[in-house]
Formats: sequence, structure tokens, C-alpha cells
Amino acid sequence: MGIHTISSREFNQNTGLAKRLTEQGVVVITDRGERAHVLMSYQDYLQLTQAKPATLAELIAQEEPQIEFEAPRLGEKGEIFKEVDLS
Repeated sequence: MGIHTISSREFNQNTGLAKRLTEQGVVVITDRGERAHVLMSYQDYLQLTQAKPATLAELIAQEEPQIEFEAPRLGEKGEIFKEVDLS
């Protein structure tokens, strides 16, 4: 799935091209050089809006889970716990 960028002028002059490009991926339409709109196929839109986030159990059940997690280190030397000052 690629991302194609066209100007709003190009979009106005050739909407057929923009629609054909959505078969290859998302089309970003710029207005005065700034990204302003996104055009995508209706099927891609449905997948985007109807997709439910995977639960942790579903992610773990995958053959190659795509989970990136790095636990934060609190101490200077990599200790997990901080000393508590009760004074």
C-alpha cells in the first residue's frame, strides 16, 4: 500500500487519476503545499473504521507477536526500585 501525493489543482483537473491511485493506496491532497485531505477507497475506509483494536490476548496468540515494550528504569544504575526518603 503506497502513499501518493497530488496537489488540489491536480485533483481538480484529473479526479479520475486520483481515483485510480486509491487502488494502489492512500492519496494525500495538498493545498498550497500543505497536506490537507486524504482520499482512499471505500474498502480501505471500511477496514479502517470497522477494525477493532486487538486485545493483549489476541496479540500474544499470534505466531509472531508485534508487541514492543520496554519497561522504564527508575534508578541511575538501572535498578527497578527507587529508595524512599521518609525523613
